[in-house]
Amino acid sequence: MSGPAMTRVEIIRGMLVVQESGKAGINSAIEATAVTVENHSTENRDELVSQLENTWRTICSGLRRDLGAQIFGQWIKPIRLSRFDSSNGELQLILPSEFAANWVRERYADRLTLVWKNHYPDVKTITFAAKAGTARIAQVKQTNNSAREDITDAPSGKFRLDLDPRMTFDEFIAGNSNVLALNAAQRMASPEKPLFSPLYLQSSTGQGKTHLMHAIGHAYRSEFPDARIIYMSAERFMIEFVSAMRRNEAMEFKAALREADLLMIDDIQFIVGKNSTQEEFLHTVDSLISRGKRVVVAADRPPQALDGVDQRLLSRLSMGLVADIQSAGLELRRDILQHRIASMPHQDVPEDVIEFLARTISRNLRELEGGLNKLLAYAQLTGRPITRELAEEQLSDILSACRRRITIDEIQRTVCEYYRLDRNEMSSKRRARAVARPRQVAMYLAKVMTPRSYPEIGRKFGGRDHSTVIHAVKLVEQLRGEDTEMDNDVRMLLRQLES
Repeated sequence: MSGPAMTRVEIIRGMLVVQESGKAGINSAIEATAVTVENHSTENRDELVSQLENTWRTICSGLRRDLGAQIFGQWIKPIRLSRFDSSNGELQLILPSEFAANWVRERYADRLTLVWKNHYPDVKTITFAAKAGTARIAQVKQTNNSAREDITDAPSGKFRLDLDPRMTFDEFIAGNSNVLALNAAQRMASPEKPLFSPLYLQSSTGQGKTHLMHAIGHAYRSEFPDARIIYMSAERFMIEFVSAMRRNEAMEFKAALREADLLMIDDIQFIVGKNSTQEEFLHTVDSLISRGKRVVVAADRPPQALDGVDQRLLSRLSMGLVADIQSAGLELRRDILQHRIASMPHQDVPEDVIEFLARTISRNLRELEGGLNKLLAYAQLTGRPITRELAEEQLSDILSACRRRITIDEIQRTVCEYYRLDRNEMSSKRRARAVARPRQVAMYLAKVMTPRSYPEIGRKFGGRDHSTVIHAVKLVEQLRGEDTEMDNDVRMLLRQLES
């Protein structure tokens, strides 16, 4: 392979961490590792290096099982152990690029720190860096969701809050599906006494619960800089509570929680079946509410659907406001994409690509933004323009998982019913406008809503050439921008097919 070609492969594999083929063995996750141990005696340094590498191998095995082969291969497998400072317990992890380092830091820092501390307690903090060594290195101190101080490092029972700076109310895009939750969250963060507590945010994965909780924290801290704010996941709550009991610091842990002015617990569904933890959480909620403090919890289901949760706790969770966040509709998904693109200078994303992403990636907003980020990064690193074809090529895994399996037959049937045509007209040779235009609309919808190629679509329309389908798709796109009636027809058909 030539030098320039090799460079491109390395860039794509390093910055975007393109999936590798099936040979994703755990042992290869630590190949080429050269751990430097600092501030440690020479005689057992080799033994310590071996322990670190064996621990990393064990951790990788568990993460591959928990995260799945695809995510593990993309983000965890490229990690290399770099440096361990035994004096302060700081372990540095190296990734192939700044992009990859930021991605893992933002999404997996908490989890990686937790598993390291569970498997190798000498590791206290983790830093991430890019391979080149010029990347920003952010020290990650163990807590709940991002870089925060772990309660185990604070024997006095004090929690330090560090919220994601991107998750504010200004960055939260409102729509019909989330307006109630947004208004309730803003009221919870306002100086006025809340009308309800706790606030229970409910939605499926990736619809904005965590964003709203971070936004509440930002806004409340802005109003009350000295307020005691605690945010953690239910899993973190359980782990810290059990750890505190083992250290005989349970009283300090309870006192710290009950001193909070604002307590936010994410993913409360994971507290099910843990009787002692539920009991403590119940008493904490009771104590805070009785003193007029604010409590926010989030879950992926309503309180009544939390199996294995004490009825007294369910009663407390239901006594405030249960704000349901519905799945984002098409308009909201489109608005979110446009907002994200507007915040990124020098990014040119054609309208047809935005429309394609908004219509196709509909399961959750996290996937939607992740798909956009991947597309933008690939275009930047390879110099290729962003097109519909590039989006289909690079986001094939996301798109295949999100598409509802709409068939060309279904599209033809719906179009014929809408325009009151005989179904045979979709394959006929008639060129009268009353027949040709609906046929062209059906070809356009087949390209937009199915993964079929132009030749495949042509065959379903009476064996037409692929160039005929390309012409139809371009013509309908043009007419939608010029003819309001045509645009309305296409929108109506899209809604019918998606419903």
